[in-house]
Amino acid sequence: MSIAQLDTEQKNPQSDAIEEMSIEDITAYINREDQQVAGAVEKSLTSINNAIALVVTTLRSGGRLLYIGAGTSGRLGILDASECPPTYGVPRDLVQGLIAGGKEAIQVAQEGAEDDEEAAIRDLQHIDFSSRDMLIGLAASGRTPYVLSALQYAQSIGAKTSSISCVFRAAISQFADAPIEVLVGPEVITGSSRMKAGTAQKMILNMISTTAMIQLGKIYKGYMVDVQPTNQKLVERALYIIQQTTACDKEEAESVFQAADKNVKLAILMQLSGLSKQESNLLLQEKQGNVALAIKKILHQEEK
Repeated sequence: MSIAQLDTEQKNPQSDAIEEMSIEDITAYINREDQQVAGAVEKSLTSINNAIALVVTTLRSGGRLLYIGAGTSGRLGILDASECPPTYGVPRDLVQGLIAGGKEAIQVAQEGAEDDEEAAIRDLQHIDFSSRDMLIGLAASGRTPYVLSALQYAQSIGAKTSSISCVFRAAISQFADAPIEVLVGPEVITGSSRMKAGTAQKMILNMISTTAMIQLGKIYKGYMVDVQPTNQKLVERALYIIQQTTACDKEEAESVFQAADKNVKLAILMQLSGLSKQESNLLLQEKQGNVALAIKKILHQEEK
């Protein structure tokens, strides 16, 4: 498919005289276009859900989640991956982002790197990508050679795959177990897929990582119970979460927080159950770190 045929390269007729618009008119126009993105993502929810199911299965089985892309898409994958450890307390290598051109491309565009098919395979091999892992290829145009090559390699070794593109019948969809195609329409600036297409990709990545972490027990009553208290702000957040989820006061929260070795999830279970740290730890391990399931087991035992 030639570039002129791609959905991401179509001209928006409302942009004909954009250079003559006032600041107020331009921002209002961009805002109107952006409002279409959520609707486009909504139409792709079934596909997104299929991808998330594969992610959950992969992570529960001890595999890793990898995002791979070039340019804006690659940077968005890295952004989502880098926010998982501080938000959900997962190991830094559990969710990773790879970008064509390597780390330098995060800040400085490496335009030719997206055509390097062999580099994609080398980058995956460098992190020991295996059949236990899952790869999500990101390409707004749906045809980036670097991403295509990565997905083909992932499938060849038996890894689970998904893709996120903003075109219909994307080339990368052919090599994805769970392809996602979200059609956001022509950009305000023709071909500038960092705009609506980028926003759509960011929204979908948020859905994937957030929903997967909820399924893995990283959230309790809407709170980030695996948050890592690595600075004063996060310590305060941890104490607040304990207070809100257990209805205790700040002094009690601080006490159980220390008793649980500053493990928020463990502190919550100890406070709610009255169990010792060791007993709470064993119960959490049995329920794969899910506080809600641990509490349900305690309640069920009490009913007996």
